[in-house]
Amino acid sequence: MYKFGDIVLAQIQFVDNSEIKTRPAFVFFQEEGNIVVAGITSNLKMKGVPLTKKEGAIKDSIIKLNYIFTISEMMVKKYLFALNHDKKELIKRELIRKLG
Repeated sequence: MYKFGDIVLAQIQFVDNSEIKTRPAFVFFQEEGNIVVAGITSNLKMKGVPLTKKEGAIKDSIIKLNYIFTISEMMVKKYLFALNHDKKELIKRELIRKLG
């Protein structure tokens, strides 16, 4: 069971086309076989919450809170790591700020 703050490697369909790629994703929650996630990118010019190699990422990256979607648990290929309490709190604050 995946939980808030987990980072997984999952098959993700890109919004601008039908291509599916395996990419890291941030888990918000899992329920009834579905997982709500945010995409992660290594493009540091994108907006979002920074994720560093020191925290467990392969490359310094950005958790894109503007790219939230639901995937099937079957699309998760691998659990990677979990974020620490402080980073999870930062993500909660940023998400609440975005929701206004």
